[in-house]
Amino acid sequence: MDPSVQRSVLVGLVGAGIQASRTPALHEREGAAQGLHYMYRLIDLDTPGLSGAGLADILSAADRFGFAGLNITHPCKQTALSHLDELSAEAAMLAAVNTVVFKDGRRMGHNTDRSGFERSFTRNLPDVRRRCVALFGAGGAGAAVACALLRLGVDELLIVDTEQSRAATVAATMRGEFGPRVRAEADAAQAMRQADGVVNATPVGMARYPGMAVETGWLRTDMWVADIVYFPLETELLRQARLQGCRTMDGGDMAVFQAADAFRLFTGLEPDTGRMLRHFRSM
Repeated sequence: MDPSVQRSVLVGLVGAGIQASRTPALHEREGAAQGLHYMYRLIDLDTPGLSGAGLADILSAADRFGFAGLNITHPCKQTALSHLDELSAEAAMLAAVNTVVFKDGRRMGHNTDRSGFERSFTRNLPDVRRRCVALFGAGGAGAAVACALLRLGVDELLIVDTEQSRAATVAATMRGEFGPRVRAEADAAQAMRQADGVVNATPVGMARYPGMAVETGWLRTDMWVADIVYFPLETELLRQARLQGCRTMDGGDMAVFQAADAFRLFTGLEPDTGRMLRHFRSM
């Protein structure tokens, strides 16, 4: 290829209620810094005309129109599995994908949520107690966060979900990988009483789903609280936790680190995560 010709990369994000996402700007700025003509498109399932569209049709259309790949978010991280040709080992274990790469007529599913949360936690809460952690949410993101927390050395992980069968499924998968340190907990208040820290991996707190996954009265000053939601950056959970004096971690750094890993998969280039972190916080 003529080095004077700028390489073009077309990618996108599929999900519901994603108009406030900072991901397009994050990817496009890093692409420009790397000398790419980088275009990132939102495919919002709440947009009129798309609400009835099937994920299989969206994936097929993106592949046909020359997309390098797609990021996948709520509520498609698990439903995407049946429309892919191959999964990375981690995506297969987590039974969830957040990144699909199109190459040579095949669709490869990856999961960068685990690495994104793990790097964010190590950066922001490296010294907190991890004897017992309550994790709210056992969807695609919840499974990734569960894996990250266990890799980070949590002694006991309690998974809470409004669908108890889903929590039980994720707990069983994690026990297969990490042993008996994890279980589903039906009593959310009991989980919070035992926990040193809590992570919200549900969509509750997003602009589209306002509110909290836990009750304010369950928060204690000696707890740490993390939320993977990043729009808004300060969720109601984090606001209430800070009022209680808890140490907190918002979803911003996770969003950046998982985006950096996706950028690498889409382009084959090494992202500058420091530059991406600075850009995200400036938005």
